[in-house]
Amino acid sequence: MKNETQQKITTFLTFNDQAEEAMNLYVSLFKDSKIINKFYYNNDNPELTGKLMTATIELAGQRFMVLNGGSSFSFTQGFSLFVNCQSQNEIDELSAKLIGDTGEQLPCGWLRDKFGVSWQIVPSNLGEKLNGGDPEGFKRMFAALMKMKKIDMATLQKAYDEA
Repeated sequence: MKNETQQKITTFLTFNDQAEEAMNLYVSLFKDSKIINKFYYNNDNPELTGKLMTATIELAGQRFMVLNGGSSFSFTQGFSLFVNCQSQNEIDELSAKLIGDTGEQLPCGWLRDKFGVSWQIVPSNLGEKLNGGDPEGFKRMFAALMKMKKIDMATLQKAYDEA
């Protein structure tokens, strides 16, 4: 019988040596998140003994796996985690915590956390506006979005509503 909680496709994030720190941060940021399991390197590799090898986590109900894979792995902006946010407060809080002291805010709601993982922190209604009935409103909103780094929902709504 198939395990009902197993998802078909799981994102696998390979870190140099910061998987445990990243995992703990990510789980602390999203409701309905938890560490499912953790496996540590054993004595077969003396320089890694006791360090996290791999773990499975759940972020807002979505499973991920993390691995400390060594210095040959790095992240690129071509891959990002997209987060639908319900409020400006959620956008502000997630952006600040993911950027921390050494991450970077990028254009259009994108950011890179201190581990090098790219995130898109966006209002959930952005997609609704794209598929809504006012293509001109969306064009104005998109033009405003292109001038932003961290997204300001009120400014986007104002651009959308302008006649």
